[in-house]
Amino acid sequence: MDNDPRPAGDLPVLIVGAGPTGLVLALWLTHLGIRVRIVEQLAEPGTTSRALAVQARTLEFYDQIGIAGEVIDGGVQVGNVNIWAHGRRAARMPLRRIGEGRSPHPFALIFPQDAHERLLIAQLEAHGVRVERRVSLLHFEQHERGVRATLGRPDGSRETCEASYLAGCDGASSTVRQVLGIDFPGGTYTGLFYVADVQAAGPPVNDEIHVDLEDAEFLLVFPLKARGHARLVGMVHEVPGPDRGPLTFEDVRGKALEQMRLQVEQVNWFSTYRVHHRVAQRLRDRRAFLLGDAAHIHSPVGGQGMNTGIGDAINLAWKLAAVVKGEASPALLDTFEPERIAFARRLVATTDRAFTAVSARGPVARIVRTRLFPLVVPLMPRLAVTRRLLFATVSQTAIEYRGSALSEGVAGRVHGGDRLPWVQVAAAEDNFAALRSLRWQVHVYGEARRELEQACTDLGLATHIFAWQPVMGRVGLRRGAAYLVRPDGYVALADPQADPQALRRFLRAKAGFSAA
Repeated sequence: MDNDPRPAGDLPVLIVGAGPTGLVLALWLTHLGIRVRIVEQLAEPGTTSRALAVQARTLEFYDQIGIAGEVIDGGVQVGNVNIWAHGRRAARMPLRRIGEGRSPHPFALIFPQDAHERLLIAQLEAHGVRVERRVSLLHFEQHERGVRATLGRPDGSRETCEASYLAGCDGASSTVRQVLGIDFPGGTYTGLFYVADVQAAGPPVNDEIHVDLEDAEFLLVFPLKARGHARLVGMVHEVPGPDRGPLTFEDVRGKALEQMRLQVEQVNWFSTYRVHHRVAQRLRDRRAFLLGDAAHIHSPVGGQGMNTGIGDAINLAWKLAAVVKGEASPALLDTFEPERIAFARRLVATTDRAFTAVSARGPVARIVRTRLFPLVVPLMPRLAVTRRLLFATVSQTAIEYRGSALSEGVAGRVHGGDRLPWVQVAAAEDNFAALRSLRWQVHVYGEARRELEQACTDLGLATHIFAWQPVMGRVGLRRGAAYLVRPDGYVALADPQADPQALRRFLRAKAGFSAA
């Protein structure tokens, strides 16, 4: 790896791609005081997006930069998921506050990607950063101190851009990945997916999600903020031949009308797409990184894709900022790929199995979907253990980096690499408020050793001491232990002894802190 952190020119980070992943990376880096340039080959933000769910972990990240409230206000908190079969609602799974006690956002939120992108763009512009549109990455080369990129301008001219680091957030057909020669193994599902933005009436048009599993060609109805407005996502196995032209809404509307009693009054837009399941073999090559769809793509089951890309962006942002500022060794960047690629591989495997289950053909598969699913699904939130597991998995609050070189120790049930457990410490106060600094910090729940506080002061680390409450033990925290928390809210070091020397050693050896 290149070990010279000095910038090439005066641009620390060039971001290619202005979808949610690139926008969040730019926004977090900007909040951390790092200058960025973000380019996008499309002339306008997308208007026919298919990503809809914003998970609780993403909202927690957004809390750290003060935009979670705006995202929540723009979306719909889903009360229930309804399973339809044989033309009627066969089961209902309650979701309202399903994650109570685990997250400050214990609900499922629907907020379409197109609106999501507009919000992120407005936030970036408020901080003086504009997306440069109709600017494409043509090629780039890496050298000891940075990246030299050739950009195509809207007028057809070319520009050379020097940057210290390059972030490839440029989607499934990533130019960054292709230039690096990184393989993208996997496959493509046979069915054709479609998404439609409609104005409609009928039982499925409310603040709930409706899923029709009658056939292998499933249909989902998602609520939108505007009254009588919904987004339909479905799949068809049989695609019209080339003589028929492309698939249209008329080809699929019968299913919605007949099986879910949905009256579609107006189709605002309709688009189709293929779904792939792939993970790049590497997410980093020296000073270039792959994030989001450039790094991993999978079925939309579970609403994980966009949120996973945002997680990539957060993971990389604080590490890049620390290295660019000279606060940490460039070796810190070595932790990005192993932390994120392991989760991406698990996610692709999991969503592939789930997609196969809901789209399988044949009489046995049909019985499972229409008879077994309606029996099992309503039971899941009723049992505390399955409710916790379901929310933790789908919300991405269960993502952990225990195997990372940046993770060490166990205190209580909290391991180094775990997300810091959320605790409500007062009526309007929680332990996540401290994370808004976007800085390394030490948390102690109970009494803190004076020597530890002094060490934190010497190291420039904020110390947050919370009076012990029984709920802290219930979420896995240990009284009096020291938890070194990363800027992204994950525990790096969990030390039951709260040893200041262990803290110094960890920061020097694992995090590459120059101050330690």
